[in-house]
Amino acid sequence: MTDCQQLHREGYALLRQAVPPGWLDELRSVFDANIRPSDQWPVPRGTDWRHALLDHDPRIQALCRLPQLLAVVGELIGERFFIAQVEGREPLAGGGHQQLHRDLSAQRPGDIANAMIYFDDYGPDNGATRIAPGSHRPQPGEPPFDFNDESRAVQLAGAAGDILVFDVDLVHAGSRNLLGTRRRSILISYCAETLYASYLQTRSLRGIRMDASERFEPADFADSFTREAKPGA
Repeated sequence: MTDCQQLHREGYALLRQAVPPGWLDELRSVFDANIRPSDQWPVPRGTDWRHALLDHDPRIQALCRLPQLLAVVGELIGERFFIAQVEGREPLAGGGHQQLHRDLSAQRPGDIANAMIYFDDYGPDNGATRIAPGSHRPQPGEPPFDFNDESRAVQLAGAAGDILVFDVDLVHAGSRNLLGTRRRSILISYCAETLYASYLQTRSLRGIRMDASERFEPADFADSFTREAKPGA
């Protein structure tokens, strides 16, 4: 089975050590310098998380454009796309637990992809992401996914510099930060160009400040996908 086939079957790829190692200290500093309390966002954020408003930072914007990341996003979306949003997130000690859920496509299956880039090592003890591989495309006649059933969930673990890229219909969730060790990350959303008009109507509600006018063609990153992408955990 090709990497491309596996990506679409599983609904995600975990790119190990995809962030240039020399960037991590700066990225952590950018995150910490831009943490904003809940009441400083247009819509209040969860109180058991730290949230960082960092979408104007040049290093963050460069991170959103790593060729191997754009290659996987382009393969998932399958048409011209843009960077819609990037936000810093970190579960506080004892917080961060989410029920399994889907973020949901907007107009057609696969028109949005998300990426989580980890600035710290992550695992079961500090709130790492849980996913249910293959849950983004239910088979005909398959019963609805039971979001209270954790039996299909896989707890991810890895090192700072890893990138998780996934279809927004993939069932996933954050986990509780049991030890309280740091687990800084950014969540990036990429959308098909056809969603741009509706995106403009809601971006101010999410505190988005960055320019979203740049467009990316999946074909421009096909070689990077062949060389770099490693679907699966």
